[in-house]
Amino acid sequence: MSTKRIALMMIAAALSAMPLFATFDIAQRESRDRKETKSGRESELYDEGTQALDDSDFARAAKLFRKVAEMHLEHADAALYWMARAQNELGQRAEALSSLIELQKAFPKSHWADDSKALEVEIRQSSGQRVEPDNTNDDDLKLVILNGLMGSDPEKAVPVLERILTGNSSPRVKERALFVLSQSNSPRAMEILGRVARDSSHKSLQEQALRFIGISGGEQSRKLLADVYTSTSDVNVKSSILKSYMLAGDRARLLTLAKSEPNEELRGEAVRNLGILGARNELADLYRTETSIEIRKHIIQAMFIGGSVDKLADIARNEKSPELRATAIRNLGLLGNARTGDLLTSIYDTDASADVRHAVINSLFLQQNGKALIALARKEKNPELRKDIISKLALIRSDEVSAYLMEVLKE
Repeated sequence: MSTKRIALMMIAAALSAMPLFATFDIAQRESRDRKETKSGRESELYDEGTQALDDSDFARAAKLFRKVAEMHLEHADAALYWMARAQNELGQRAEALSSLIELQKAFPKSHWADDSKALEVEIRQSSGQRVEPDNTNDDDLKLVILNGLMGSDPEKAVPVLERILTGNSSPRVKERALFVLSQSNSPRAMEILGRVARDSSHKSLQEQALRFIGISGGEQSRKLLADVYTSTSDVNVKSSILKSYMLAGDRARLLTLAKSEPNEELRGEAVRNLGILGARNELADLYRTETSIEIRKHIIQAMFIGGSVDKLADIARNEKSPELRATAIRNLGLLGNARTGDLLTSIYDTDASADVRHAVINSLFLQQNGKALIALARKEKNPELRKDIISKLALIRSDEVSAYLMEVLKE
């Protein structure tokens, strides 16, 4: 058979097969389109269910999420979880538990599985069922159970939390256990928190315990912090306790330490925390009795944090130390043009100290107060001060400043 004849036969065979291939390709496309349409519909239903949940339309949300779950597509596991949420809101606890069990069995590796277990515990506890923490090896789930128990049976929850803290659980789980303990008014819970707060062998956990004690507030918590403060020589621990006093709003103890703490760094930190609390009167009294220049600088900074414009202005005008007057002026500058621009200009006019005047120039620059700087430059006779003003003006972008700088070039 000739080569030409063979080639013609192959072409004929290919042509006869083309409808078959075309039919197969069309079928594939149709199947893909059907899947995409179904997936798109599933996403629409899921979004509608989420919106219904946000609108507190729990009955509609439950129906929509049921439809999504029955499609067995991408959002099936999430839909079962949110359906259980909606059912629980409707008071349908049995149905909600059924949805959660379905989720756990059908999708054991889903990232919604842990959330479903936590919700299951929450629903069972709200139904009056006792869920024992020792019956699970899942630390996260155990903490959910304990959190519920803490409200109903703290005497039973506290020993389990103590075992978590002394056991091999992860630092994250131990921190959560501390948080659960801090929510209790139980003397035993406070005793355990105090023990962790004194234990410097686990620094991160110790710091968390101190913070939680501060947040919990109350005289018992503050006394515990005071006991730990006096019993330790660790500066970092004392620093954490100062932050805890701030969280607890304990101005009295912060003021006492700002006056009496031998370590100047810690005294400065106590002062800053008073500023965060807005303790203006305490800071004013402290400034009058303090002799250390550095601590006085800290007090001025704290006054800025607390927004004490009047006291800063008083220091800027009347303080005998030019260094401290300059510090007060810098902090006044940071308070903004509208509040302190005229005050700074007035200080410049009445204070002959070059250091103070340079500080005013810098503060007005920080405010981008070109108008005030131009006014000072026009009347300033000291070449050094005028040069400082003009160098600052050169960094400010405004038509008024540009026009003035052109004047200076023509002089």
